[in-house]
Amino acid sequence: MKNQDPPAIATGLADLRKEYALETLDEADVDRDPLKQFGVWMAEAINAQIPEPTAMTLATANAAAHPSARIVLLKGLDPGGFVFFTNYESRKGRELAANPFAALTFFWKELERQVRIEGKIERVSADESNAYYLTRPLGSRIGAWASPQSRMIESRAWLESRWKELGARHGEDPERPPHWGGYRLVPEQVEFWQGRLSRLHDRIAYRRLGNSWEITRLAP
Repeated sequence: MKNQDPPAIATGLADLRKEYALETLDEADVDRDPLKQFGVWMAEAINAQIPEPTAMTLATANAAAHPSARIVLLKGLDPGGFVFFTNYESRKGRELAANPFAALTFFWKELERQVRIEGKIERVSADESNAYYLTRPLGSRIGAWASPQSRMIESRAWLESRWKELGARHGEDPERPPHWGGYRLVPEQVEFWQGRLSRLHDRIAYRRLGNSWEITRLAP
């Protein structure tokens, strides 16, 4: 049998470039409240029919400060912050219990925009978690019971069998599992990034100062 060459490693990555020139962003034009400014950008992302506009990277760290990141979906935005839901016993849930700070990143490439958010994490109320849980499709509600999220499992067949078993047990109106619910990231820093020509991007940053926000421009 002839020796085969190893799979080719991607080449030319350093040559991949895109110039950004759609919009500008100036500190004089943004809302004084970053949550309101985020609402404006989210509405524009939705109106532009961007796929999964609510998808965001959630970065956490464990007690030893080892980071991890994954994509989750934003499910709520209110004056308190940014809300998402998950299994409290998942890796992210365990890390947030040990280190209740996190970062979020949104990237809307079609609009040449990025938003970065950092802050403290708190659990939402049981009533809020219950209300959102009831809006989920039945299969997803059963899935919250069936999946021991982030744990090793023996096979896909085991997971599907468990889903069927728990679906039969909980019926058409399952209650929210006690290990599943929402978190709110209460922002302390928010940065809005607008792509510009020659990599001279606009970066407008907010930093919480008590009950107000300081707004500054950052170098790209």
